Amino acid sequence: MSKIRRVYFTKLIARITILLASIILYFYAPGQFEVIEGWNFFKKLSVFHVLWVAWVYDMVSQLFPVKNIALGSQKQFKEKFRSVIHKLIDWDKLKDYIQKTNKAAGKVMALWASFIAAISALRHFKVLDNKHLLLISIAFYVCDLICVLIWCPFRLMLGNKCCTTCRIFNWDHMMMFTPMLMVGGFFSVSLLVLAIIDLVIWESTIYLHPERFWENSNMALRCSECTDKLCTQYCQKLRK
Repeated sequence: MSKIRRVYFTKLIARITILLASIILYFYAPGQFEVIEGWNFFKKLSVFHVLWVAWVYDMVSQLFPVKNIALGSQKQFKEKFRSVIHKLIDWDKLKDYIQKTNKAAGKVMALWASFIAAISALRHFKVLDNKHLLLISIAFYVCDLICVLIWCPFRLMLGNKCCTTCRIFNWDHMMMFTPMLMVGGFFSVSLLVLAIIDLVIWESTIYLHPERFWENSNMALRCSECTDKLCTQYCQKLRK
C-alpha cells in the first residue's frame, strides 16, 4: 500500500468516527448543533468548531501545491505538471477530450443539483431541519473518501479510469456543503464560499491550462508514472 493510500485510509477512519460522534451528539447533546445557526459561531463553543477548522484547512490546501494530497486534486498546478515534448501534444485531441469531459461533468452537475433540490425541498417542508443538513454534509464527508478508495459512482458517468485523471476531483467540497444551502449563518455560508472559490479556480485552470488534465499531455497522470496508487479495481489491470 502506498503512503498516500495509507494516509487516505486513516482519514477515512477519522471521518467515519466524526460521523458516528455527530450522530451521538444529535441524540444526546443537540445543543452542540446550535453553532450553525445565524451568528452563534461567535457566541458559543462547540465541537463543530473543530470540524469547521478541519474543513477550512482542507479547502485552503487545495489552493496550493502541497504534499500528502492526491495528484488528482493537485494536477491543476504548474509544479505538478510534467509535460510531454510540446510538439508531440495533439492539441485537437486535447480539445476533444476537454469537451467530452466537460459534457460529462455537466451531467454530474445536473444530477447533483437535482439531488440537492430534493434535499432543499424536504428542508422547506420541515421534513428535515438544520441539524439534519449538517449530518448529511458530514455523511458526504465520509462518502468523498469512499469514492476515492473503494468505489465511485461518478466514474461511471465521467468515464475516467481513476481519481488521478478525474475531471471533477476538486468538486468534493462544493458537493459536500451544498446540502447546507438553506441553513444560512456564518458556519454554512463561510464553508460554501470557500468551496465555490476552490471550484472556480479549478474550473478556470481547466479552461486556461487543459493540458494539465490529460494524460497524453501530462505525463504525471499516466499509470506508468503513478505514485499515489489510490485506485483499486479500476486500473489494477492497467498497472500489470
